[in-house]
Amino acid sequence: MYEIILFDLDGTLTDPKVGITLSIQYALEKMGIKEEDPDVLTPFIGPPLLESFKEIYHMSDQEAAQAIAYYRERFSVTGLYENKVYGGMEELLDSLKKQGRKLIVATSKPTEFSVKILEHFGLKQYFAVIVGSNFDGTRTEKSDVIQFALAGENDTDLSKVVMIGDRKYDVDGAKKNHIDVIAVSYGYGSQEELAAADPNYIVSSVAELTSLLGKL
Repeated sequence: MYEIILFDLDGTLTDPKVGITLSIQYALEKMGIKEEDPDVLTPFIGPPLLESFKEIYHMSDQEAAQAIAYYRERFSVTGLYENKVYGGMEELLDSLKKQGRKLIVATSKPTEFSVKILEHFGLKQYFAVIVGSNFDGTRTEKSDVIQFALAGENDTDLSKVVMIGDRKYDVDGAKKNHIDVIAVSYGYGSQEELAAADPNYIVSSVAELTSLLGKL
């Protein structure tokens, strides 16, 4: 049985599409880039923002940093709450906690934003630890987040630890830390992306995730 369960936030616990895409759209406009359709900005959900601005819009480090600052102008006030918890997720968290499992959030989103979101939706109570990135751009790689989250679990058998996430970054980060990983395809990673990353398991719904964790 998995005794410690790490959850990604965006695309795993909650659906942040509206808040993130509209805040990216706002940042791009401030950078002089007009993007009419926020739906095309869903690739920003999951990976570190600096990496995404550089890869998708070919920004320099300095430009990407400025875009992130603009993004946070909107996200910190409005975008945080343009979000929703996936159906059945709170019931799953409640059940796991009652079983004595230790639940941890491990996300590339800044820790401060993550805590506010979890508090807003009443989910913070289920998690013993909440670990995200820092506002200065450090600890954005998922492998670093997972490593930090597990720093206090030195005596834990890693075979009893699992990461749950919706993107290849979650899978790769878990593998680098030698723990199992369950990929959820109801988030923002395509079936092809997740299959190529080769997680231990792939589930397509919160109901399937609940069933799988009950069997393991």
